[in-house]
Amino acid sequence: MIFSRRTFITGACGLAFAGLLKGLYDKSFLQSNITVTGYGALKSDLDDIMELPEGFSYQVISELGDQMSDGYLVPGRADGMGCFPLGGSKVALIRNHEVGLDNNDPVMSEMEIPLLPFAYDHTDEGVPISGGTTTIIYDLKTKIRIEEYRSLIGTARNCAGGITPWGSWLTCEEIVVSAGEYGQYDHGWVFEVPVEGEKIRKAVPLKDMGRFNHEAAAVDPRTGIVYLTEDRSDSLFYRFIPNIYGELNKGGKLQALGFVGAEDGFDSRNWDGETFAPGSWYDARWIDLEDTDSPNDDLRMRGYKSGAVLFARGEGIIWGEDELYFCCTSGGGENIGQVMRYVPSLNEGSAEEQINPGKLQLFFESVDKGTFGFGDNLTVAPNGHLIVCEDNYDGTSNHIRGITPDGELYTLAKLIVNSETAGACFSPDGNTLFVNIQSPTKTLAISGPWNQFKI
Repeated sequence: MIFSRRTFITGACGLAFAGLLKGLYDKSFLQSNITVTGYGALKSDLDDIMELPEGFSYQVISELGDQMSDGYLVPGRADGMGCFPLGGSKVALIRNHEVGLDNNDPVMSEMEIPLLPFAYDHTDEGVPISGGTTTIIYDLKTKIRIEEYRSLIGTARNCAGGITPWGSWLTCEEIVVSAGEYGQYDHGWVFEVPVEGEKIRKAVPLKDMGRFNHEAAAVDPRTGIVYLTEDRSDSLFYRFIPNIYGELNKGGKLQALGFVGAEDGFDSRNWDGETFAPGSWYDARWIDLEDTDSPNDDLRMRGYKSGAVLFARGEGIIWGEDELYFCCTSGGGENIGQVMRYVPSLNEGSAEEQINPGKLQLFFESVDKGTFGFGDNLTVAPNGHLIVCEDNYDGTSNHIRGITPDGELYTLAKLIVNSETAGACFSPDGNTLFVNIQSPTKTLAISGPWNQFKI
């Protein structure tokens, strides 16, 4: 197992193996959907939760309704998640809960009334909106959950997010509703949750990062620029240039991706025939967006009219070494998924980037749901593979898929529970993969012989 230097300096597992991506993924996956052995055939699970290859096992470290160390109960609909080292063998997992404004659990909501001063929003009855994040402190050596508590409350449909180089979690609301529809305030924002310090703080929206159907975020550690996906069938790909590195609450500028030479906009979805050839590259141009609080929920439509690129449900995003990857869940001619790759300019975010612009590639497009379908959250394995969680609700099973540097596909896990997998992230030492089952909420710690991959 080879680690890059970045393994030890990034401070969170979402970036832990980022250095392995650069160069390994120089090839385009195209539409081959070639499968390989991977870690071998999946074995049955007596508990009917998740099937894994021989030698692999999981531990349920948290689940719906557990009483946490702060006295509150674990909320439902666990989704995106980030992992952060705390020193020694301890890590912190910050976990999203995609609880909507209209489906609060009455028992949990009533219990959480004392948290109202920390909540972003609440009902007319003074009950905090139940969406937000929880934090798990876990010991990798003893395999014991040490602590678990609410770290954000009062938000809605916290779907995915992303880690920051300065040690925090960006949690994103995948909903756009206005004040008075359910709660007291507008929703559709990004919130920042620190890893260390007080267990729960007042939830404050980062409004300059735009109000739209947020999905996930990735931060370039060199520039501090935040890249944002949007879960809509006609979504855009955004970047936020902060005024001050690492201080997102000090404001900044929001832009949408367009292509040089496609000033009237571009459709990357390939739904009506191939417009974006797998493996092809386009030079990027970034379009300034106005009225980003978007009271009419029309930011993406205005952006497209200004020449931005359309994507099919932008979801999970992961930062590599000087590049990033993100899933388009329903993109492609078969409507079953694409993976995009963006390489920023060496002058990203400055006027000089026009001389040497960033580039976007259609990195992979699936043609067979049996080997890859509806990719959502994704992360990077110790060996440099992409690990992708499926989000499929047509009655077939969801899997965790792997994609090798040469573009071969393999199955790492099959979920028996009728739910989606989400929140995949590795521990800093690369020995444990943490994954959420959304409904009913379960957080798993998966271990096994990660060095025994076979072609």
